[in-house]
Amino acid sequence: MSIDDNRKIFDIQEEFNHLFPYLKIDFFSRTHQPGCVSAKKFLKHGNKTLNECRSIHNRGSINITPNTTVNELEQTFGEKYGLGVQVFRKSGKVWLETTVTDSWSLEEQNKQGEELSSPG
Repeated sequence: MSIDDNRKIFDIQEEFNHLFPYLKIDFFSRTHQPGCVSAKKFLKHGNKTLNECRSIHNRGSINITPNTTVNELEQTFGEKYGLGVQVFRKSGKVWLETTVTDSWSLEEQNKQGEELSSPG
């Protein structure tokens, strides 16, 4: 996933959701500590560019694999690019913050979201 100031938040969200359909990422103007929630008042709208919501303006990429943990992903966005990111998992019709399960891999989170969202 490429990261540069001109990318829109929704582009990254769509790319991430294509890889993990039962997960989503939201962007915030501040990072959060592992296991903590991100305050809604710092949520950034999807039409913003990365330039408008980050403190470190490096260009580069993030290698996201199914084995990447939520914590690793959120920390990489924060430490390398100054982006506050929170991963959410689908549960039926709602999105839950993954703060309690930050140590799970993205693949585990996605499978759990699929199970919780499938009828029957």
